[in-house]
Amino acid sequence: MNEPAPRAKASDRAADVTAWQSELAHASPAAILDRALEQFGDDVAISFSGAEDVVLLEYARRTGRSFRVFTLDTGRLHPETYRFIDTVEQHFGVRIEVAFPDTVAVTALVRDKGLFSFYRDGHGECCEIRKVEPLRRALVGLRAWITGRRRDQNPYSRAALDVVELDDRFVGKDGLPLVKWNPLAQRSGADVWDEIRASEIPFNPLHARGFVSIGCEPCTRSVLPGQHEREGRWWWEDEAKKECGLHLDVKAAPST
Repeated sequence: MNEPAPRAKASDRAADVTAWQSELAHASPAAILDRALEQFGDDVAISFSGAEDVVLLEYARRTGRSFRVFTLDTGRLHPETYRFIDTVEQHFGVRIEVAFPDTVAVTALVRDKGLFSFYRDGHGECCEIRKVEPLRRALVGLRAWITGRRRDQNPYSRAALDVVELDDRFVGKDGLPLVKWNPLAQRSGADVWDEIRASEIPFNPLHARGFVSIGCEPCTRSVLPGQHEREGRWWWEDEAKKECGLHLDVKAAPST
């Protein structure tokens, strides 16, 4: 009688991440994304929100493989962003899976603190309810996810970003930490826009109005030429705090 396959362990996944980091250290973004799709199939999905992510969808389309895409609807996005999501679905022939915040939690926050408490208390509580918790639910059915993060997006938190990480903040369908793929980690914002123009893929019209990094409408504004893109996010807070909580405390590959 055949013995059942041994259950995967966190240490095995960490070892896999280390191997992929070595294998893909100098690979192109398209090759990194293809490797993620090859390895995880329907158990990996692309996290979609902005310019970087539409480039990832273009790379995924070119692989010829099936791929999943999800996005977070916080309930506070720009009207242009909602229309952009529909445009992207039509362009790529995909259905973007939408994760929404818990109605009870949002209602309690607004009832207790109002619609704009983040201007007074900081954005952490609102982002936890509207973004982090929905993301946690979206990821629970996966084993890996793909993001459009780049090292040059935030000098405080992303300067050492690797193309593959072990994301132990979230647990996937197999009970293990997720593998987080960042195909664009070593690319610049200029590289992203070169690809958008060369491939003639759609982009959020807010970009043409000076919005570089786009999030929720109350927490995003345009930036001037020469300003860093993150200066348009949570501009009333300290520079080192300009993360919403989706990508904190990620480890490259902890020792086993």
